[in-house]
Amino acid sequence: MRRIIPAILLVTFLGAGSVWLLGQPKNTNLIEGFRMVEVASVADAMEQLYQQRAYMSHDMRPVLTTKFAGPAVTVMLKKQEHKDGAAASQGMLDAIDAAPAGSVYVMVLEDGLDTAGIGGLMATAMKYRGLAGAVIDAGVRDTPQIRKLQFPVFSRGVVPSTSVNHYRFVGMNIPVICAGMKVNPNDIIVADEDGVAVVPREKAEAVLAKAQELDDTEHRMIPFIEKFKSIRDAVAKFGRI
Repeated sequence: MRRIIPAILLVTFLGAGSVWLLGQPKNTNLIEGFRMVEVASVADAMEQLYQQRAYMSHDMRPVLTTKFAGPAVTVMLKKQEHKDGAAASQGMLDAIDAAPAGSVYVMVLEDGLDTAGIGGLMATAMKYRGLAGAVIDAGVRDTPQIRKLQFPVFSRGVVPSTSVNHYRFVGMNIPVICAGMKVNPNDIIVADEDGVAVVPREKAEAVLAKAQELDDTEHRMIPFIEKFKSIRDAVAKFGRI
């Protein structure tokens, strides 16, 4: 059973550490709308409207219970052994400092499942710059600090390793393939406990409207099922499963 949780209740539910949601700057109605819909409905909307998959790999999972949406700021690192230290990765830090508040940091490390893309320091910078969250196609470390921060991070695993001396920064705000999904700068990233969806910016309005319609139908089905105790009758009446 899935239910929409209004933003103010979501903050209460997640705890005082989740004030980042209320602390976001004013956004367009589009972003606010995506914050309220279910990722599952976004995925269904993309499939029904465009016959396209919209969601990242099943192993892209949150460090803590979370829900967010925002435009993507993309970062790419290439695997390469070197002795140049942190200077070779400076661009990934510059991308954080340049990212607009409310955006989602989408980072891809080439063949990086056993390497931490971010840790506690980068997550702290993202939170205090007002980013909505981070989606990392690599590992993550410093998870106790990230949980204490209550900053929303999705990654493909938890590892203790570093990218320093093993990766080089390639670029920011370029197209990337993140956990199986193409992400362009400014595409809409929508995340909750079910996973992460990617909505191309040019399709965002239509996808949001369809996702809201699907959410509404499902939420009207729940009391019907509770009353009549039949999923078959509910599907026949509402046409949603």
